[in-house]
Amino acid sequence: MAAQHRCIAIVGPFQSGKTALFEAILHRTGAIDRAGRAGAGNRVGDTSAEAKAHGMSVEPNVAGTTFLGDAFTFIDCPGSIEFAHDLRAVLPVCDAAVVVCEADERKRPALELTLRELEAAGIPRLVFINKADAAAGSLRDALALLQPASAVPLLLRQIPIWEGEAAVGFIDLALERAFIWREQAPSEVVALPAGELPREKSSRFTMLERLADHDDALMEDLISEVEPARDRVFADLARELREGQVVSVLFGSAEHGHGVTRLLKALRHEAPGLAATRARLGIPDEGAPLAQVVKTLHTGFGGKLSVARVLRGGFREGEAVAGSGGAGSRIAAITALAGGSGGRMPEARSGEVAGFAKLEPIATAEAFGPGGEAPAPILTLARPEPVYAVSLRVRDRKDDVRLTAALAKVVEEDPSLTLEHRAELGDMRLTGQGEMHLRVAVERLSSRFGIGVETERSKVAYRETLRGPASARARHKKQTGGHGQFADVAIDVRPLPRGEGFRFEDEVVGGAVPRQYISSVEAGARAFTIRGPLGFPVVDLAVTLKDGAAHAVDSSDAAFQAATRLAMDEALAKAGPVLLEPILAVSVAVPSGATARATGLVTARRGQILGFDARPGWAGWDQIDALIPESEMGDLIVELRSVTAGVGTFTTRFDHMAELTGRAADAVLAGQPVRRAG
Repeated sequence: MAAQHRCIAIVGPFQSGKTALFEAILHRTGAIDRAGRAGAGNRVGDTSAEAKAHGMSVEPNVAGTTFLGDAFTFIDCPGSIEFAHDLRAVLPVCDAAVVVCEADERKRPALELTLRELEAAGIPRLVFINKADAAAGSLRDALALLQPASAVPLLLRQIPIWEGEAAVGFIDLALERAFIWREQAPSEVVALPAGELPREKSSRFTMLERLADHDDALMEDLISEVEPARDRVFADLARELREGQVVSVLFGSAEHGHGVTRLLKALRHEAPGLAATRARLGIPDEGAPLAQVVKTLHTGFGGKLSVARVLRGGFREGEAVAGSGGAGSRIAAITALAGGSGGRMPEARSGEVAGFAKLEPIATAEAFGPGGEAPAPILTLARPEPVYAVSLRVRDRKDDVRLTAALAKVVEEDPSLTLEHRAELGDMRLTGQGEMHLRVAVERLSSRFGIGVETERSKVAYRETLRGPASARARHKKQTGGHGQFADVAIDVRPLPRGEGFRFEDEVVGGAVPRQYISSVEAGARAFTIRGPLGFPVVDLAVTLKDGAAHAVDSSDAAFQAATRLAMDEALAKAGPVLLEPILAVSVAVPSGATARATGLVTARRGQILGFDARPGWAGWDQIDALIPESEMGDLIVELRSVTAGVGTFTTRFDHMAELTGRAADAVLAGQPVRRAG
């Protein structure tokens, strides 16, 4: 039996090689016969139709394996910022993380985002510099390039062995041994090249100096020129990793399997175990069994599967459980996870990650325990603010009934999506973290639920108001045999300040309009504002009933409402209706090098720059504050990500309604999208 079961997250910027490393680890440990390759369709990770179609991870992939008697679960996490919300449920239950990156300055902001997620969650981490066999330049220079992305010192553990312009192996500074890489196999131990000895000694001393920053005894040894014992060096490496004092840096090539064994040995000897993770989460070692859901999946035929890590005790198939939200359920089955496949398990034990079938009322980020007593929540995940939206329409009207239920499942899988039914605009709007994020969600509707959906630009809630005051008088008179219909009203309308809404005033004297019909006039006026002369809801106006007339027999509530609508139609046309558009207060966050381009994107969208400054708490980032019409926000995130290597983002809030005139207003009234200048 394995000594312990660790859970390791594999994270990093988009296209850094995370899934390639995931495959290489599973191959090296014997979990799979060969490492799958991108585009070949033979990977354990990225097995969903959407991941294959786009050649990228769009959800976490989980697989278990063993290495030298220890059991591991590796979770390959998406690298795109659009799918980053998945990390926030996964990372807290992991014992450590491997951060896969490249020595590429363009990707450093994305690396910073990843490291900040880990730092915020307090996850011990190692960095694996990928594609090192093809990299040019000094690894020490690469480390200096990457260091600004990390709040914790990066500690170089290896130096490359060069053959011409290519790295062919490495020297391990802790072991003081040399290794030559072999294709998809453990490295070969070789004698330390004589010419490399000075470089090895200098680099090792630098590593030990960094470790000594947190070990006074080691510092004394270095000052006294006493060579520290190897076991002590490894003990310091493990302690400082677990305490978050350093981030060890290793390198290799995931595609060729270089550096994988040394990485696995570092994880085996230095990564903390489940007890440390429980302590970080505030969970006692003793107590009832406890598991935490990190991901929810809905399959087309298998129903709901809750991916969870068992943090204490164990769970059996058929056992009754209760979620931290208070709802109870029963485990229909327990499934081992290996990418897109896995067999049944009779039990999930402490430390393991497994799929729990049919826990219908238990959501992502909830904890669950045995019996009917709900455990205390472990995590609270805030839904990220959406930055992209589309309106949905089914291709086949017979799918209308099924669409809402299918979308509910897609949103349950991915809580960073939001579904809105907007009756006023007659549309169903899906919001999320970017264009690809929503594209994948729509594709899931087709691949998992057989529902074809078309998307269109999200509609804008325009309004209209009045330019000035106006008066009108209208009479509704109809004789149909028996009782007729009669009502006469005279009204004034005038605009109100922005945000005042609707106001009704009664200035009738002498009982010209009987009291029982005053409310009918108000109801008729309010009903008319639902759709004004320009075709949009009317806001910020006052309606004053000045005069009128009634008939003792033929007047009625319906007659006065009808007369009021006629008067409103005439008065609003006279008052000069004007279109209003919603204006959003937008705060854009970008790396400083992209500030000028981001500012250009804002101004091209009729944006008004209010100012910009350094982003609080983010060295090397700026924050741009602006007012932008909502109609101009549609593809802002797409272009913003394009000019910021995928990391730019923004937050919004409604600020005010503003008049829209000229060609832009004409386009709206004609039912066309507003075109940006230029």
